[in-house]
Amino acid sequence: MPLDPEAQRIIDRTPAEDPSGGAPLDVAAMREGFRRMWVVPDDLPHVGSVADTAIPGPAGDIPVRVYTPEGEGPFPAFVWFHGGGWTIGGLDENEYSCRAVCAAAGAVVMSVDYRLAPENPFPAAADDAYAAVRWVAEHGERIGADPSRVAVGGESAGGNLAAVAALRARDLGGPELALQVLVSPVVGHPDDGRASYREFAEGYFLSRSSMDWFFTTYPRDERDLEDPYLLPLRAKSFAGLCRALVLEAECDVLRDEGEEYAVRLKDAGVRTDLVRYDGMIHAFFGPLATELSVARDAQARTAAALRSAFGTDGE
Repeated sequence: MPLDPEAQRIIDRTPAEDPSGGAPLDVAAMREGFRRMWVVPDDLPHVGSVADTAIPGPAGDIPVRVYTPEGEGPFPAFVWFHGGGWTIGGLDENEYSCRAVCAAAGAVVMSVDYRLAPENPFPAAADDAYAAVRWVAEHGERIGADPSRVAVGGESAGGNLAAVAALRARDLGGPELALQVLVSPVVGHPDDGRASYREFAEGYFLSRSSMDWFFTTYPRDERDLEDPYLLPLRAKSFAGLCRALVLEAECDVLRDEGEEYAVRLKDAGVRTDLVRYDGMIHAFFGPLATELSVARDAQARTAAALRSAFGTDGE
């Protein structure tokens, strides 16, 4: 299927870059350039409050941004992780989507600014992600959340961290999670041979070369690539994981691995909903939410899945 016209306009204005070639990369410059790509609009979805704070982590405080809906809590909690290949990105490019989900789901959304590679390679981001989920499940009342109703989600590398947090919660005795929302998650490796890595290698916003580079910054060595807490498709079993909503873009190198993960979850008896957005590109849910109308559908599906998982459909 051809690119969605809205996605095509983004592709047409995006310069072709190969982060794996040429002169050595300046990670700080890449982060700044990535940050400047996102313009937070004035007409943001309305929520009760937004507060920047920090929670304890395994290597010091973890910055978080807490979105609270209007009304009286405690509210269910949705712990969210941004994308950026574990190396770039932050809280700001998810401002619209976090607000939209907070308002529509009636849930506290805690967006987590986990440690980034290469300064903090694997398992730093995964450790922060699981620590954030555990903290909400133990101390959620401090942010107006119900510690007994917690879900997790993320996009791209953030989807990876959400899947990893769900795996760890199963393997390490909790907390019990209501739902994992995985948007274009990184769950496999570029060299695994999936067709989407060949079909959409260049010219579709997220390139194969970008993913190759991210896999030089986050893992410590090749042995990490067999660890399911880095690549969840390496897990020996998917049984006992929490319910899942997997959202994929058709024109994305990560499409096939995310859809394979959804199938593996279903085959293991995990209630899983898989949605593919035809003609769509990577980053449609959060960073490009204000430019892609499909983001509204994805955010609404996420909110509906959260309400169903939390048992708040009728509230």
